[in-house]
Amino acid sequence: MSTVPRAADNSIPELLLKTMPPRSPRHLLVRPRLGLDDEQFRDQALTIVQAPAGFGKTSLLAQWRREHLARGAAVAWISADGSEDPMRFMLSLILAVRSGCGRSNFGRGLSDGAISSLGELDGITAWLAEIAQTALQLVLVVDEAERLAPARFEGLSYLIHNAPANLRLVVAARGGLDPIFADLAAYGHCSVVGPEQLRFRSEETLSLVRGRFGNRVDADTCARLHEITEGWPLGLQIALTAMERVADPRLAVDAMFARGRGQREQLVAGLLAGFSADESDFLVRVAVADLIHPDLCVALTGRTDAAEMLARLVRDTPIFVVGDDGEWVRLHNLARDALRARFDRLPEAERKELHSRAMHWMTAHGMIEHAARHAHAAGQREAACQLAEQGLYDAVLSGQQAAVFEWLDILTPDELSRFPRLRLAAAWALALSERHEEAGRLVADIQENPDVDPDLRYECALILSGAAYYGDLPDRCVEVFAPWIDAAPPKHPRLRQMHANRLSFLALLAGDPGQARRYYQQALSRKDVDPTQAYAARVGEFAIGLSYVWEGQIKIAEDFLRPVLARTDMELGRRHPLSSMLSALLAAAVYERDELDEAVTLLANRLDVLERVGTPETALLGYRTAARIAAAQGMEHRALDLLEALHAIGVSRSLPRLCIVSFAEQARLHAGRFRAETCRMLVERMDKTIAMPSVAEKPLLFRAMEHPRLMAHAWAAIAAQDWGRAGDLLAQAAQPVEAMRLGRARIEIMGLRAIALKRTYGEGDEMLREAWNLARTYGLMRTLVDAHPLLGDAAQRIAEEDPRSRMAGVLTTARAIRPGGLGAKVPHAVPSMVLTPKEREVLELLARNMSNKEVALALDVGEETVKWHVKNLFGKLDAGTRKHAVRRAQMLGLLEGSE
Repeated sequence: MSTVPRAADNSIPELLLKTMPPRSPRHLLVRPRLGLDDEQFRDQALTIVQAPAGFGKTSLLAQWRREHLARGAAVAWISADGSEDPMRFMLSLILAVRSGCGRSNFGRGLSDGAISSLGELDGITAWLAEIAQTALQLVLVVDEAERLAPARFEGLSYLIHNAPANLRLVVAARGGLDPIFADLAAYGHCSVVGPEQLRFRSEETLSLVRGRFGNRVDADTCARLHEITEGWPLGLQIALTAMERVADPRLAVDAMFARGRGQREQLVAGLLAGFSADESDFLVRVAVADLIHPDLCVALTGRTDAAEMLARLVRDTPIFVVGDDGEWVRLHNLARDALRARFDRLPEAERKELHSRAMHWMTAHGMIEHAARHAHAAGQREAACQLAEQGLYDAVLSGQQAAVFEWLDILTPDELSRFPRLRLAAAWALALSERHEEAGRLVADIQENPDVDPDLRYECALILSGAAYYGDLPDRCVEVFAPWIDAAPPKHPRLRQMHANRLSFLALLAGDPGQARRYYQQALSRKDVDPTQAYAARVGEFAIGLSYVWEGQIKIAEDFLRPVLARTDMELGRRHPLSSMLSALLAAAVYERDELDEAVTLLANRLDVLERVGTPETALLGYRTAARIAAAQGMEHRALDLLEALHAIGVSRSLPRLCIVSFAEQARLHAGRFRAETCRMLVERMDKTIAMPSVAEKPLLFRAMEHPRLMAHAWAAIAAQDWGRAGDLLAQAAQPVEAMRLGRARIEIMGLRAIALKRTYGEGDEMLREAWNLARTYGLMRTLVDAHPLLGDAAQRIAEEDPRSRMAGVLTTARAIRPGGLGAKVPHAVPSMVLTPKEREVLELLARNMSNKEVALALDVGEETVKWHVKNLFGKLDAGTRKHAVRRAQMLGLLEGSE
């Protein structure tokens, strides 16, 4: 047995504990984007994980440890401490290798006082040399590195910069590592993981919650939980713990929303209890601001050390989100609401004074819209209106419509009339929502005034045409904007981008998606790019995505929309109207690609946004996709409920096309089961509800409504198995579809007509094959399957003739049971360099309580050979008994599946 330096004898047990990896969380979620197979971590000799407390650094290290072990590497683990003793750090390195790698003789040459005689850096050099001479592929994990004494950082830096080829390092800390790895990062020689990468994404939150609660929690509830916690790992853990305490976990999430600040204060009470009275007082006062800056903290609290206190709290606590420039921060939603609940309990005079201080500081620093809200909270109404007039116009044209709606609940009609730019901002926000009719009334007098500046008149035309578009009045939209189509371009770059966007939407209404994209590309080619037009450019990207979905180019739509939605979610928020509309387009695309789970995640907790402030097309797509997902998952009752909700939205927003689509989709579902009477009643209900003659004089609206109306009648005929009439109706429906260039609908109609011809005349095989071929080309994997079961069966027969086609497996199948859900767990030895393949086999059989004789029979070897392998296991695992060896292997992550 090897010896250790005498001076360290008393600290050996403590250091051994610090070289043992922590137990993996029971509900650890393996995140592929942070896995070792991801490009950013592949073949990197050094990985730095740096984030505040509560961001799941240790959990990520546990995930990586298991992945390294599964790849056959040995993993040594050190949890750092603040000791000044260099011998202690060196001894930790030695014991980490002994404990994690089963090398009980490692470091023998550094024993008996050799460390003291060598010095720290020479000792680390000797340690590195011994690692280089071993046959190990070793991963050294140093957790909580910020706790290292300042003198030990030099040793850590030396270790990092001199690692041999067979050593990889993973270092995690709350901060302070930048000087150590900055030179390596500059040359791309290390990977750095920060708070934003550690934050859970919406789909990861969904997987985490589903893993713990199964189907007891729906996707909408998971998305709402993600919104509350912002993907903050510690916040998620706190919320999940609260959900486990109630019979229905959805009620806990509902309570977090319904009860607001008081409920959230209870959730994080334990976290906030760790602050001193001085820190708590500081946090309550700075929580009045949405965005926090060190100088603002000085202005709010009057403390000369406010900047230093903020920096310390940001570094040492998990409740802050750091801005891109490092100076601006904000509080996490849960912590902010809890602190504001305490702020509300301050005396009224003190609250107003704090709001007033925030107003003056933000006004001086150009944060006009924020200053306006603080002015109103401080009771300074006139100043609030003046500031709002300055800030809200820019805010709404930057996509912040929600801020305007908050003010509309506050302002009186007289105040709106006295502040013209405030009224214009309100008109913009109202035009792009379900309240689009109110926008016209706000700008009516501007339109009637002949002396109004042309640019202002043009902007009013943009507002009114936008309101018509949101009102699903395409003919009115074209009529309002027609005088400006060929007019001189507006002076302001942002208005020129809006002009291109409006031309793109008009091209779509005319059935020319290619021209819609051309207008956007022409806008991109201009050199006068202005930062203020960023949101307008995002709207242009939405038009491009819509054009691809419009013509059925699903593969291109998916590739284009993914990065656009990711950027928009990050910049504007997941429930922003534009984010929700982009998600509806992408969900429709990925659904057609048969990615049902992803489509569910994209739509989660967004349908209500589409209902209120989405364009008619995106509201229609969102609800129709959600209904089709439900039907594909075997929940027809849920699908019909969603379609009835779509009808109700059409009635409430006066959007008759949504009503017709609702009836048509319901008819499609019932036609698939040949429910002729139900389809007949739906068609009668549709014809009575929608007075089609009233739209006959509006050709664009009539054409848009004629297609789903005729399809509803066609599905009713199919349900009655009147194939001749169904074929005639489908041929009629093809005309508006061709005129509008609706690619998906064209392929669907072609496939259904082929079935009708087959049933009527025994023909249609060539048309069916063409429909299948087009669907495969455009990536429309579910179009033919969803149209009707007969068409789906016929398409699958064609698909099975082509072994390269994925479409053969798209038909509805039983959902697979999650792995690990049933059956007993079988002990499994994780591949690693610590144990030989034969030792792993023996370890697995020992974990099943088999005797040496039984192990020998199972492996077809002699009993003496088994004894020899068991003896080696005892030595490598530092164990004295068979049971002890199994437990040690479990603790070291070398054995899984044994309880």
